[in-house]
Amino acid sequence: MAQTLRKTSRRTIRLTPVDAFLWLVRIAAVVAIVVGTFRTLTGRGLVTLSGAQWRDNVVSGLSLGAVYALIALGYTMVYGVLRFINFAHGEVFMSGTMIGFFVATALARTGLWAGNGIYLALLIVLLASMATSTFIAVLLERVAYRPLRGKTRLIPFITAIGASFFLQYAFAGLFGTSVHHYPDVAQLAGQVSIAGVPVLKTQAVVIVAALLMMAGLYLFVERTKTGKSIRAVAEDQETAQLMGINVDRTIVLVFAIGGAMAGIAAFLYTLVFGQAFFLIGFVPGIKAFTASVVGGIGNIGGAMVGGMLIGLIEAVSPNLILSGLGIPAAFQLTDVVVFLALVVILIFRPTGLLGERVAEDRT
Repeated sequence: MAQTLRKTSRRTIRLTPVDAFLWLVRIAAVVAIVVGTFRTLTGRGLVTLSGAQWRDNVVSGLSLGAVYALIALGYTMVYGVLRFINFAHGEVFMSGTMIGFFVATALARTGLWAGNGIYLALLIVLLASMATSTFIAVLLERVAYRPLRGKTRLIPFITAIGASFFLQYAFAGLFGTSVHHYPDVAQLAGQVSIAGVPVLKTQAVVIVAALLMMAGLYLFVERTKTGKSIRAVAEDQETAQLMGINVDRTIVLVFAIGGAMAGIAAFLYTLVFGQAFFLIGFVPGIKAFTASVVGGIGNIGGAMVGGMLIGLIEAVSPNLILSGLGIPAAFQLTDVVVFLALVVILIFRPTGLLGERVAEDRT
């Protein structure tokens, strides 16, 4: 008996070379974060920021993260139902920014873009962006993905990449490759105070609107009959069909919801940055996918948390950590920091912060 216990103990504490390497990476990551942060906060980093500047960085990160979270919802919902990554979703977001630009430009030539009419004009731009992104998302499902349903996962994955390039260069051919600038919205210039914290009006609109949309979507999926149908299809398509659920219609609805969220994200993104470009969806799309993986792919709450976290990491980490480690021009390494954060988080939590969830647990 004692000999058996000793053998069990040896098996428990023995590390493979891979495990040992991962533990070294974990320790090195924690040390780098702690040392870099400590040196920066004690004034020994290459960049010294005031409290107001740190606050502005945090608010900027939250507003950017809110956009990433809205885009990430499309990735995570499609994966939850079909178990594949729709890599053309960044172009669904891009289509909303492009069509929104032309609608905004047309409205800017009218008196509707001035005075109190601006709010109606912005609503029209929002609806145009949502309608465009929703249409593109549903079209992708019907034309590119539905015929491949049931095939090995590699086939729809490659198709999604091809659809992404097709949409990019279709919009480039139709609308040109130049950067389009949205007309200014004078009513959203300046700052507003929220709980005593001065925040740019555009950032406040983005954060509040995104939080409302994400909360509404979460309640829709968790509390409504249609949401239960989506979760049932995610659990088992064949069983859901036997229970009378129209699987095709439910999958189309998932793509439509993801497209609508991407359209809202497109509108909010242009409020902050005021640009549209045929490649504008690539980087936000990749970062939104990163956010969905960080939060837990297939987990709606995880996509929200992951998006906000990625935005904060992007806005704060270069100055907070890299400058403390003596790395010059840390702001140029923003994208590197984001994807390193993905690697570090997955080393500690392979299923994401809130865990992968593609369906409700069976009871």
